[in-house]
Amino acid sequence: MAMLFADFDAESFLRDHWQKRPLLIRNPWQSWSNPLEPDELAGLACESGVESRLVTQSQASWSLEQGPLPQDRFGTLGKKPWTLLVQAVDHHVPAVAALVEPFRFIPNWRMDDVMVSYAVDGGGVGPHFDQYDVFLVQGLGRRRWQVGGYCDDATELQPHDELRLLAHFEPAEEWVLEPGDMLYLPPRIAHDGVAIGDDCMTYSVGFRAPSRRELIANWSESLFAELADDDRYADPALGLQENPGEIAQPALDDLHAMIAESLLDRDGFARWFGQYSTTPESPEIDWQPEEPISLTDLSLALAEGRPLVRNPASRCAFVRLDDARLMLFVNGQCFPCEGPMALFAEQLCRQDRMPVELDLLTSKPALELIADLYNQGCIGFDSES
Repeated sequence: MAMLFADFDAESFLRDHWQKRPLLIRNPWQSWSNPLEPDELAGLACESGVESRLVTQSQASWSLEQGPLPQDRFGTLGKKPWTLLVQAVDHHVPAVAALVEPFRFIPNWRMDDVMVSYAVDGGGVGPHFDQYDVFLVQGLGRRRWQVGGYCDDATELQPHDELRLLAHFEPAEEWVLEPGDMLYLPPRIAHDGVAIGDDCMTYSVGFRAPSRRELIANWSESLFAELADDDRYADPALGLQENPGEIAQPALDDLHAMIAESLLDRDGFARWFGQYSTTPESPEIDWQPEEPISLTDLSLALAEGRPLVRNPASRCAFVRLDDARLMLFVNGQCFPCEGPMALFAEQLCRQDRMPVELDLLTSKPALELIADLYNQGCIGFDSES
């Protein structure tokens, strides 16, 4: 079940703090409960399909080990400060995935993942800055956060091949977070978190922000795969030039138009970006049910009023085409929807639990869509109903 905020004004947060300045939020939850035990996190770090890192500190030097880690590694660390970081834990642990739901006031496509860290006393990853928005939720123990100023590509870093640590860090604010407390940091704000005592767990709810370089590279790559080799430049109206060495302006205009026509295809870009932004970080994870559901069994279950629930690890978004049609994107796939299907798609993207309207039961395309999503593990039936 998703955790919910009891005291958090999303509208004022977006107006006053989102991508503007940090905000400390003292325990905004209805009831905070740490969703993952330290031993479970350590177990994930030992699995080959999970991205993990171990950061150890010895005096002023830092070391980084990439996972998967040997099971006996944690017993050999001794008393020096260390931190374990495991990426995309929400893709592996439903209770951690449920932590994302309260943040749905930010568009789904901006959601990245939930990284979980565990640190012993004094452990941390050093002063640094990130390129994305993040909510740092204290799960267990206590952590002291120091926050500094704005950084950019010219900010001096320490000479470390793998850790992007700041060469000079001057904290401007400092807080100690207790379980349930939360710190929001905009992109490029310098910060440093250090565990106070053992068993310190922090949940980093991160939001993606694609760079211009990333967008151009991936959109161009997608276009390249679809272009035909015989779609070539042509100049049937070619006239005599005074100097054959000149690349004439009319030729440049036509050549530039060939590229711009494809790059500026807004409908094609919308379809590509919907698929690109909802593609799972870990596509190798299989969420499919043990037994696929038939349209007959699906219809019977829905007729009984059984509500559907969205897999918290699924990425869902849509692009509206007009009042009756939209494109639904789920885990990198595109599903054109209209009429009742479009209403269902909006509901799927808006909430994690949804009753199914009766008019969907008479629509075969709608049932086929629901069955397809069910058989891929994107949705399922509410086990509590």
